[in-house]
Amino acid sequence: MRTNEGDCRVVVVGAGAGGTLVATHLVTALSSRFRVELVDPSPATGRGQAYSTTDDRHLLNVPASGMSAFPRDPEHFLRWLRTHHDPTFQPHDFAPRAAFGRYIESLLTTATEFPGNARLVRRRAEVVDISGSSDGFVVELSDGDHLEARAVVLATGSRPGTGWAPAELAADPRLVADPWTQGIPEVGDVLMLGSGLTMVDLAISADRPDRTVHVVSRTDAVPHPHVLPTTPPVPPPPGITRVQDLDLLRSTLAAHVDETVEATGDWRAAVDGLRPVTAQLWRGLSEADKRRFIAEDARRWDVHRHRMAPATARRFHAIASEGRLERHRGTIAGVQTDASALRVTLDDGTTLRVAAVVNCTGPVGSIAADPLLTRLAQTGLVRPGPAGLGIDTTDDGRIVGTLPEALPFLAVGSLRRGNLWESTAMPEIREQAYDVARVVSRSMHGESRRRPVDPYGLTLSAGQDAAERYNAALGRLLRLQDGVEEGLLEAVAADEGFVQAHAALALLGHEWGTNSHWQASLRAAHRAAADRHLDDRESSFLDAVTTRLRTDEATGAAALLRHVRLFPRDALAVSVAVPTVAFGGLTSGSQTAELVESLGRSYGDDWWYAGQLAFVRQDQERWAEAEELSSYALSVEPASGHAVHARAHVFYETGDHAAGLAWLDEWIRTRGPEANHRSHFSWHAALHELMQDDVEAVRRRYARELDPTVVSGSRVVVDSGALLWRGRVTGAWTEDLPVAAVRAQAPGEWLATPPTPFAAMHGAVLLAADGDAAALGDLATRAAHHEDRVFRDVVAPLCTGLVQVVEERWNAASATLTGVVRTMAPLGGSKAQREVVEDTLVHALTMAGRNAEAADLLDARLSRRSSALDARRRAAVAGSEAVSR
Repeated sequence: MRTNEGDCRVVVVGAGAGGTLVATHLVTALSSRFRVELVDPSPATGRGQAYSTTDDRHLLNVPASGMSAFPRDPEHFLRWLRTHHDPTFQPHDFAPRAAFGRYIESLLTTATEFPGNARLVRRRAEVVDISGSSDGFVVELSDGDHLEARAVVLATGSRPGTGWAPAELAADPRLVADPWTQGIPEVGDVLMLGSGLTMVDLAISADRPDRTVHVVSRTDAVPHPHVLPTTPPVPPPPGITRVQDLDLLRSTLAAHVDETVEATGDWRAAVDGLRPVTAQLWRGLSEADKRRFIAEDARRWDVHRHRMAPATARRFHAIASEGRLERHRGTIAGVQTDASALRVTLDDGTTLRVAAVVNCTGPVGSIAADPLLTRLAQTGLVRPGPAGLGIDTTDDGRIVGTLPEALPFLAVGSLRRGNLWESTAMPEIREQAYDVARVVSRSMHGESRRRPVDPYGLTLSAGQDAAERYNAALGRLLRLQDGVEEGLLEAVAADEGFVQAHAALALLGHEWGTNSHWQASLRAAHRAAADRHLDDRESSFLDAVTTRLRTDEATGAAALLRHVRLFPRDALAVSVAVPTVAFGGLTSGSQTAELVESLGRSYGDDWWYAGQLAFVRQDQERWAEAEELSSYALSVEPASGHAVHARAHVFYETGDHAAGLAWLDEWIRTRGPEANHRSHFSWHAALHELMQDDVEAVRRRYARELDPTVVSGSRVVVDSGALLWRGRVTGAWTEDLPVAAVRAQAPGEWLATPPTPFAAMHGAVLLAADGDAAALGDLATRAAHHEDRVFRDVVAPLCTGLVQVVEERWNAASATLTGVVRTMAPLGGSKAQREVVEDTLVHALTMAGRNAEAADLLDARLSRRSSALDARRRAAVAGSEAVSR
């Protein structure tokens, strides 16, 4: 490459939706010294085959809410529709495909209107060859022009093929080989070969009162319709991405669909839930199994996965029910032609007389069907993709061939189907277009190497060594292990400009309160950001962390949750957002469940996500699902702290204390030494011992694993202090409670100005254990005037009730705590943690002589799970009742 013009040019081959989106991102990302050439012989831009129709009865097969062209702005298309198409359009409505084509074209038009953006040249020609050199490309056009370019993106899609047509038909003009560019006769019956979405739309367009549309296909399977309202996707079965045998995959998916239908009544929820793992499932199959899937399963997959809009289904079925559409199972065996019609014979002997045969078989995925790809394969620039589909590409869209990786030669869309299987729908296309444009933009600015990524594929703008240290620290965070902050410090030491690591240190320091240097880390992140070209996720994370650390709680929480919605695979941000043993979280109750469940679309059967979902399921009392998810997560990652935590709750809530204690003790022995918050797992083990009424075992464990000499920070309040109070109010451990030592080690703010309702609950319990009614009264007063409603409505009466307990005003305490127990879910934490309040209420009721009420509470608990301790307490209450009578 020798010309300055070539150094500043990108060529995008193909002006369908994918190519137009790539061009839009490039025009926006590059400055005016660059030129983006969009090359396609079609007179239209942004439409391709999918959106070139002019019939408004041809609807998208995805609701408007799922068709935004921008991954981080999911409502963009809906807003456009309301401005340019129909102001009343709703998210669940299905827009005309023609409208979507106009939308895609408008994005590029808008991008070119800004004078500072790259220049766009739209060339209406065909690319006939591409050659590469050490520093660029030469793109040869059908009009004789040769374009020098520094980067090339292939977005040509796949072309319809007619290899199935007998010679007599192939040579006849009444074969409508490409129905989107050729007309269908107005008069006479027609035969449509193929029964997918293309056929459905064309049958609707071709329908006439005096015409029969014959549909011929090997399987006679037509797309299923969408059903409104939709059923939320059901996550795939745990471990499905580790199934690498097609037969086993079939049986696993069949069982999953059956279970989903039984649970929801709709198989669609199971199929939709597979979207985040489809590419992994495909890549896990052998080459032979991929080809078997194409031959034996692909059609069934397509009619369930790619569905008709409800209105489209109604129109199609109306044509059939009124006798104007006939379906035939088979293939074309022969064709006789005459001047008036085509006489088509099917392989079952059926003969049809039609005015035209319409090719609805869909695009051919092989290189041989495309002259340009055939030429590039001959020169080694491309090679066939897996199972012979498309061309071979890497995860970030780089084309695998003889060119050096430093030359940006990339692909989007159906060309990548061999590597991804699903690579034609807008949710896939928009991500690919954004990612490919990002790679090209960086290369145009001189960045030749690939940036490292985190375990979930998110870019890390740092050196390789620093990225590896960051990923090691992130892994420890996801496993709930020690050493996270130390690992992040190593990452910034390896690369002082590592913005993501600096911002992560600031966020974790703030959330954990373990260091006072988070302000310095935040300042370092902003200094580094001024000198480093970040991607969107890194910029969003820094903005969210800055807002979280420099504003009030509500504003900061909203900023971080918005970042999670935009970048759901940012596992570090998700970790902070979800309330767990490690973080207080930004949600509670049903909000937490909704957040975690929504992430299934991004994580599939990932082991870390399975642990998070398992904890939600146990909180929903879906014990079997929680056990399955946690067991799966632990089978993949035995150190998964979230899975251990969820499973510990399952054992506790189902009353399986002996087995739970044995299993948890073994995990603490083997994995506990590396675990962060290990005292909480010890608390769970002590809870099992307490429920078995083994007080001596509780005492031994406390001395060994929960004493303030081995526990520090907030955990000394949450685990050590709460256990002591629970021992006292249950009557299991009433003497020599080492409360003073716990209070001496407790963070002062947790007892005076607790940061969250969860912290306030545990701080209040510790103050009660220490008999400090004055401090509890002060905390009650502050809570009553707090801006947070949960403080006012729950924490304040809890503190008042605990004051009454300390002062032995048992009737008053019983009345106050009865109200608290009914409303305490917003305090956060788990049911097992909040149960300490209910234990305190039982104690107060018993001391007040209100034995019947205490018995009712204990009976309700014993009906849920067994407990030797609660059984003993129930017997004692019964004895007291008998004596009082």
